[in-house]
Amino acid sequence: MTGIHEKVRVIVGLEIHVQLRTQTKLFCGCPIRQDAAPNSCVCPVCLGHPGSLPVMNQQAFHLAARTGLALNCSITGRTRWDRKSYYYPDMPKNYQISQYDRPLASNGWFEFDVAGAARRVRIRRAHLEEDAGKNIHDRPGGTLVDLNRAGTPLLEIVTEPDISSAEEAYVFCTELQRLVVHLGASEANMQKGQMRFEPNINIAIAQEGHEIRTPIAEVKNLNSFRSVRQAVEHEAGRQFDEWRRNPDYQFGRAPNENRGWDAEREVSEFQRGKEAAHDYRYFPEPDLLPVDVTDELAATIREGLVELPVKRRRQLMTQHGLSPKDADTIVDHHPTADLFDGILSLEAPPEIAGKQFVNVWLKLANDRGMYIADLGVDKARMAELASLTKVGTVSASAASQIAEIMLTRSDPPAALAKELGLVQIQDESATAEWVSKAFSANEQAVRDALENPKKMQAAAGFLRGQVMKISGGKADPKIVGTIIERELERLKIQKTG
Repeated sequence: MTGIHEKVRVIVGLEIHVQLRTQTKLFCGCPIRQDAAPNSCVCPVCLGHPGSLPVMNQQAFHLAARTGLALNCSITGRTRWDRKSYYYPDMPKNYQISQYDRPLASNGWFEFDVAGAARRVRIRRAHLEEDAGKNIHDRPGGTLVDLNRAGTPLLEIVTEPDISSAEEAYVFCTELQRLVVHLGASEANMQKGQMRFEPNINIAIAQEGHEIRTPIAEVKNLNSFRSVRQAVEHEAGRQFDEWRRNPDYQFGRAPNENRGWDAEREVSEFQRGKEAAHDYRYFPEPDLLPVDVTDELAATIREGLVELPVKRRRQLMTQHGLSPKDADTIVDHHPTADLFDGILSLEAPPEIAGKQFVNVWLKLANDRGMYIADLGVDKARMAELASLTKVGTVSASAASQIAEIMLTRSDPPAALAKELGLVQIQDESATAEWVSKAFSANEQAVRDALENPKKMQAAAGFLRGQVMKISGGKADPKIVGTIIERELERLKIQKTG
């Protein structure tokens, strides 16, 4: 969008397809498996054989309704199924079972933060539908079709056109993914196609007291946050350039269109005209009964709600002083965020616990290809390690060593620190002796700290490191710093006097 005039407003609405976390398909008992041989997870129902009858997957309905509630939507008391007609090789029935005039959830909103400011996007609807199969175009001279994915339960979430920039679209998508994973509604792995984004993009151009709007371009099947941001950025710029080339064009009469995204070239390409609802010839699905959401069913669905990631992130920042980056890292995985809340409930110092979570526990988890919550260290021992670091019983580097040992031993951190000789010595006389040794062994660094303005700070830091090395990591860094400053001041006075 580089070069777009300030009188141009970007308008984005999103359609998001979320694969729900079920073991079987939406209307049959076929398993959902990513690693299965092509066309091995199919049956007469998902292949659309005459006479086969669909049966609704109750778990998929519950997960979809839970997500709708988390998006502040109203749940429809009686929702029904519709046939959405279209012919394409990846949909063997020649129609898709979806929801049209009575979606499961509607009229909601989703709030998130962009650059520290709260933004709210309205949710028009969230409805259940079955996925299509997969067309494979990597064979010359033909297209292969794998129908293993046909019938997989999808939740389609449709927003109002409330997003006004590529960055907002990017953040919205990342926060929505975090939400559905937190709810347990989806794994939302985009590399596996479990979450796909389709931004509808146009621009409004203020001109001579009125506003001109370009046709809407829907960019299909984006499977990364980066692609969402790039596609919005590119498409808004493309439409503006089109208007500049032909400002008299009657945009209001031009058809909307579907476009594909070329990730390598970072451009969108025309695919076809965008279909309207009447093109799909919707009509009620005759083989499925409507679903009544009773008070009992609604209560069961509400039991699956959890504290939302956006709210959790804000609390970590405002109540516990964590940085936005650290807060994001902690809330990214729901069980890990629960573990961190448990640590804070034991009165562990939030600032130390947060740093250890991100700098120590996360590194140990990443090295093992797992989440922090899967390391097997309970909240009580994590809280104790943070508290020992806060009061200076162990240093930050010693805490890292102790944390790694805690993965294989159940001893309390205090006992491990004592056994390993990592308890910090807070004796000033002992620390002064270590400082004296460091000064004697590093006379050039002492001279730099006293006389060289360009090296003063670095030299003092070097001397602190040498004291910690001489002490075997047992010295208290705060006491070390105080004594070094005092000794340098004494030498400075001695030299000038």
